[in-house]
Amino acid sequence: MNILQSSLKLLAICATMLLFGPPVAADTVLSKLLPKLAAGELVDGADAFGTIHPDIPVVQVLKAGERIGWAYITSDFVSTTGYSGKPIHTMVAIDDAAQVIGVELVKHSEPIVLIGIPDAKVKALVANYRGLDLVAEAESGGTAHKLDIISGATVTIMVIDDSIVRAGLKVARQLGLGGLVVDEPDAGPQFEINPDAQAAPDWMTLEGDGTLRRLSLDVGQINAAFAAMEDARAGKRALTEAPETTFIEMQAALVSHPAIGRAILGDDVAANVQSWLGEGDHAVAIVGRGLYSFKGSGYVRGGIFDRIVLIQDDVSVRFRDRMHKRINAIAAEGAPVFAEADLFKIPADSGFNPTKPFRIQLLVQREVGAIEKVFTTFDLGYQLPSQYIRAIAQAPAAEIPDSVAAVTSQTELDAQQALWKRIWLGKQVEILVLGVMLTVLTGVFFFQTFAVRNERAFYWFRIGFLTVTLVYLGWISNAQLSVVNLMALFGSLVSGFSWQAFLLDPLTFILWFSVAAALLFWGRGAYCGWLCPFGALQELLNQVARKLRIPQWTLPWGLHERLWPLKYMIFLGLFGVSLTSIEQAERLAEVEPFKTAIILNFVRAWPFVAYVAALLIAGLFVERFFCRYLCPLGAALAIPARLRMFDWLKRYKECGSPCQTCAHQCPVQAIHPTGEINPNECINCLHCQVLYQSETTCPVVIKKMKRRAKDSAGPDLERFVGHPNQKLKIPTT
Repeated sequence: MNILQSSLKLLAICATMLLFGPPVAADTVLSKLLPKLAAGELVDGADAFGTIHPDIPVVQVLKAGERIGWAYITSDFVSTTGYSGKPIHTMVAIDDAAQVIGVELVKHSEPIVLIGIPDAKVKALVANYRGLDLVAEAESGGTAHKLDIISGATVTIMVIDDSIVRAGLKVARQLGLGGLVVDEPDAGPQFEINPDAQAAPDWMTLEGDGTLRRLSLDVGQINAAFAAMEDARAGKRALTEAPETTFIEMQAALVSHPAIGRAILGDDVAANVQSWLGEGDHAVAIVGRGLYSFKGSGYVRGGIFDRIVLIQDDVSVRFRDRMHKRINAIAAEGAPVFAEADLFKIPADSGFNPTKPFRIQLLVQREVGAIEKVFTTFDLGYQLPSQYIRAIAQAPAAEIPDSVAAVTSQTELDAQQALWKRIWLGKQVEILVLGVMLTVLTGVFFFQTFAVRNERAFYWFRIGFLTVTLVYLGWISNAQLSVVNLMALFGSLVSGFSWQAFLLDPLTFILWFSVAAALLFWGRGAYCGWLCPFGALQELLNQVARKLRIPQWTLPWGLHERLWPLKYMIFLGLFGVSLTSIEQAERLAEVEPFKTAIILNFVRAWPFVAYVAALLIAGLFVERFFCRYLCPLGAALAIPARLRMFDWLKRYKECGSPCQTCAHQCPVQAIHPTGEINPNECINCLHCQVLYQSETTCPVVIKKMKRRAKDSAGPDLERFVGHPNQKLKIPTT
């Protein structure tokens, strides 16, 4: 029995790795990256790394055998997710006085740094953090240092800055460096939101009692701040408006508190906000007016608001587009007119405590050259007034038997399970929509004869389904599968396996599971033809091209057949590179246009955008050009396509000889001139099944209809004429 269980477990692990790509090891980021790093490149004069601390992921930095500091990867301590949605791994070394003695940007996936900004420029900026005093940062709340930013990489640099400071403080406190100690748990009274509290109905009172907090800066203050900078160019580019002119007046309030939300937004909008927020989420309203925008004109959908960040102790929250809603009207009496009014969601998993003080940090920029800017920051402090919170009664601690404590204590695995379960609960709507899409598509495939009976209705159904795939799955949910997952398969065999890594992204998990099932029933076409956002984009654009009468090119069969192998060659090449360097393979996987067109919404360096534009333009003339000849993911899915259990697509014996109708009308030329459908190339669009029943196009169906008409006309004519030997009598008048 144990052998059977072990075999089943091993089989499940192998199947999961095949379907979902590489698992994430349970090891720390430090343990993974340390063998590739050199101590001398991190800290001047260092010659080796020592042993790793037994309790936390930090390693000794040695010089002549003596420890001169501790090194760590910021991602092991704080969230370092950048614009790309992936972690930015920065290695930092600090000495016993809690001074930073070395910084190195180790690994990242930031598109703005990979393309367009020299790597040396970013590394030089990161190196400037040497000498950072973490003791001073602890005393100032992380604002004792000057923030340097590279124009065009604002979000990336701010994430690096934030991670260096916050991770450094955590490490210094845990190691007791520089006299810093771990913060003791607050033994005093604990507080919570008081849902029964009431808020004043007018703006002036809300300002007076601290419900609303303000940051007001005039032109004179801004000019003085930039004039005090080391870069003399900042002072020379002073604003010319009168010094008393309002540069920005920014006000904030925690509107997730029911009373504050109703007072500022009105009952209906406040109720909508509460439904928008998940369990444990909070929301802050920020309004502003003046010369400067706290959102910025450079903000784009899919990106980050790079001018504001919420900071509370070691917690920092950067707001993305999905965490944002506009405020159309302010309900509080006497509210001023603001140029901007917006809501920002604070996720439950950020660690934010609404009863404690926090601040909104505003980044102010000034151009000092054609493409150069300098930056400074200002803080809007906020503390929820006492009338909106109440003390939590401390329950006496119950004595828990050791046996019970051993069972109920939460392990790291329990914490990971709680995390992915919380993520799934927070994405119930997205999961439901995807579930409905998969259910509908499965029904169409199982009952395809009925589904394709009405040619026009099926055409518009497919157009509608592809639109939902592109807009919802692609641009809104970013549920675009990639060959990168499959490329890293063999790299994962040497690391530990964890289900938790796959469950953290519900839509991707469900899609991979559905692809695995579809490969057994229908082949690759279920995903490529219906659920791939970039494939949907190509087909929808081609349909527009047809409406505009753009000529459609049908490649000669010989040329078309020789172009098929290109995508398989690309996939095998990427797979081979991944065996030696998964990072290099990920870079080469940019042959997939998915990241540019779907994930980053074309907000990327021009070579990437130009490449995607070229593919889409080619697709206007040759439908699904990229899918046919270049897609490595399609090639990877096509390899097991012949393992499908059924042939669902119906064919007549006349198909291919002599009839070539389906072959000529197949959108991707997946039907051989001899009539066979190539399962490796078929995208299951079901157009051939529409033709299979067409009474106006299919010669076989037309012939059958004529035969039936003739057979049915015979008896009727006989009844009308009578017996063959009987003469027909024509009545006379």
